Amino acid sequence: MPELRLLITRWFLDLTAPRARGERGDVPGWVLVTVMTAGLVAVIWGVADDQLTSMLRSALNSVR
Repeated sequence: MPELRLLITRWFLDLTAPRARGERGDVPGWVLVTVMTAGLVAVIWGVADDQLTSMLRSALNSVR
């Protein structure tokens, strides 16, 4: 019976213990990817705004 109690205690502590620092995830990396993606979209949109607008109008007109 003491072995079962020890097993349950270890299982409970594993579930409730805070995660190690290395297991938190790479938040700064994801922020960098998000910012870079937004920057690329802004640059492409700025350069190709007229072409994108005409493509959208053409596509919408072909649906009618």
